[in-house]
Amino acid sequence: MEQPARIRDTSAQDQVLARPRGLRRLPKAWLLGGAGGLALLALAVWVIGGWTSGASSYDASRVRIAEVTRGDLVRDLSAEGRVITANSPTLYAIAGGTVSLKVVAGDVVKDGQELAVIDSPELRSKLVQEESTLASLQGEANRAVLDAQLTRSDAQKVLDQAQIDHTAAQRDVERYQRAFEGGAVSKNEYDRALDGLKKADLGLAAARKDFSLQGQGAGIDARNKRLLAERQKSVVDELRRQVEALTLRAPFDGQVGQVQIAQGTNVAINAPILSVIDLSVFEVEIRVPESFARDLAIGVPAQITSSGNRYGAQVSAVSPEVVNGEVTARLRFDDDQQPPGLRQNQRLSARIVLDTRENVLMVERGPFLEQDGGRFAWVVEGSSAVRRPIQAGASSLNAVEIVSGLQEGERIVVSGTDQFDNADRVRLSGQ
Repeated sequence: MEQPARIRDTSAQDQVLARPRGLRRLPKAWLLGGAGGLALLALAVWVIGGWTSGASSYDASRVRIAEVTRGDLVRDLSAEGRVITANSPTLYAIAGGTVSLKVVAGDVVKDGQELAVIDSPELRSKLVQEESTLASLQGEANRAVLDAQLTRSDAQKVLDQAQIDHTAAQRDVERYQRAFEGGAVSKNEYDRALDGLKKADLGLAAARKDFSLQGQGAGIDARNKRLLAERQKSVVDELRRQVEALTLRAPFDGQVGQVQIAQGTNVAINAPILSVIDLSVFEVEIRVPESFARDLAIGVPAQITSSGNRYGAQVSAVSPEVVNGEVTARLRFDDDQQPPGLRQNQRLSARIVLDTRENVLMVERGPFLEQDGGRFAWVVEGSSAVRRPIQAGASSLNAVEIVSGLQEGERIVVSGTDQFDNADRVRLSGQ
């Protein structure tokens, strides 16, 4: 039986080729696994980099970074102040009584002009009484002077009589001596003459001493009376001054300020009546932070801005106490520097130049200065901030001097460091 013919295919034409050794085909699963491994490795590198660059990571947009520069540091302060009069005394009642006003608030007055009169019958009556006492004491003092003169006159009369008796006794002794030597009188009579001379000597000495004592005693009594009269005169002079002060007068050329009472008011002693304002001299009162109080001193130069113009001034007074974290100071305009048209309580801006330091390292002032007392700063290094010890010097309103610890061109975190929690190194994301 004849077999059917077979149909030939192309298998005889196929040829098996050997796979190249360097181009072996990897399974698809292996490729996916390799890609995942590379991603995990990159993630590990990023995490390890974060661990090495800082314990925590913070958003750089939440902190403020400033560069350390070199230049002139001007320590100054600016403040808003109000215009006050340098001389605005308030006049008070020297005694109680009814007040009669001669002016009203706002009146322009001249030096010595009557402003108000206080009717005080009690004070005027007391003055009359004291003047009467003074007249009596002056009369007694004059009488004491006259008595002293009479006493001295009597003592002088006794002294003169003793002087005459002494002279007579001395002549008797001389006469008896010549008679005794001539044998005309006895020795006893001569001795009696000598005794009379000795008695006259004692009387003369006693008269001289009595004259001195009588003069001193009379002088002391007259002096005491005179001192009493002078004391009373001082009392009367003071009362006259008080009575004169019942008429309130303007102490200088100026303007009547605030009137404290109404017409015809019965006021007590030391009650305020009215104030007088000196319009020729103004000062500016400012309030400055307590941190600048130690640098303020009388004579420190300042600048006051009024209507766009600057006027020279200087600190004239500084309050010795701190109120609500502020110190009150007064600025006085320099000679011929006071701006025209100033008004009481007008608002002006002032600038006080405390110090100028040339060619120093400085950086923008921020909260970092108050944190840790300004002894540390976080220096930006790439995407990290490293805590470094520094030494801060003088500071102004917007800058602080760097004494050591930083270099020019370095950047530091000047605000937002409170969130770092004193870490030695932190990471700043987005930096």
